[in-house]
Amino acid sequence: MRWSERQRAMLREMGIPPFWPVEPETAAVMATEAVAAPVPAPVPSEPIKPKQPIAVAQVLDALPQARRPDGVESMDWPALREAVAHCRACDLCGSRTQTVFGVGHIEAQWMIVGEAPGEQEDKQGEPFVGRAGQLLDRMLAALDLTRAESTADKQVYIANVLKCRPPANRNPLPPEVAQCEPYLLRQMALVQPRVVLAMGRFAVQSLLKTSEAIGRLRGKVHEVQGVPVIVTYHPAYLLRNPADKALVWDDLCLAREVWAQRGAQSSR
Repeated sequence: MRWSERQRAMLREMGIPPFWPVEPETAAVMATEAVAAPVPAPVPSEPIKPKQPIAVAQVLDALPQARRPDGVESMDWPALREAVAHCRACDLCGSRTQTVFGVGHIEAQWMIVGEAPGEQEDKQGEPFVGRAGQLLDRMLAALDLTRAESTADKQVYIANVLKCRPPANRNPLPPEVAQCEPYLLRQMALVQPRVVLAMGRFAVQSLLKTSEAIGRLRGKVHEVQGVPVIVTYHPAYLLRNPADKALVWDDLCLAREVWAQRGAQSSR
């Protein structure tokens, strides 16, 4: 078989020697071409560098958050306040000015639970300030209650579900509520109030573990950790819907009745 120039070129390109008999003259030509063909020099490969171990501290420093402290359920007031102040258990720690722990008598018979700090709360470190806070103060005064320093039966303890302000006052996210929940429950356990007034959708749904609307939960006595919980609208909602103030007054009256009944039972 006689090999054409094109066939020989193809074999050279593929590096394949002829594997069937060829004419002597063709084999001689191909052998000469193979010897004359320059052999490409090997490309030196870069030495493989061993991977440097990453220190655990580097990983932790790169993380935007860390775990919530353990043992929240057994903390006293100073330890709990300290844990909240330095909490980095969710992304809200990166945008807050300061945490909003709570305010009021630590043995108050009434406890108010709100939703999340707003702009003014984030600046001042106290829950329920601004117009909504002023309205709450008037509501409490109607029940002969106050957030100012007073006796335990007259003063309330006020706290929020979230201890940090969500950016632009957006709604709290479920993971954020879940991270803050142990702090609130420990506050309730330390205060041991006779009655809790849950104000606003997120406070109600967080405490009662429900997705029901406030309108369906009002007018009933619920219970969390053995403490009666009364559901009502948030003062900020009332600023937008003043016609519903009458509904909130009914809720406050129900809470006062429950508070009085609990007091009568404890005095027996």
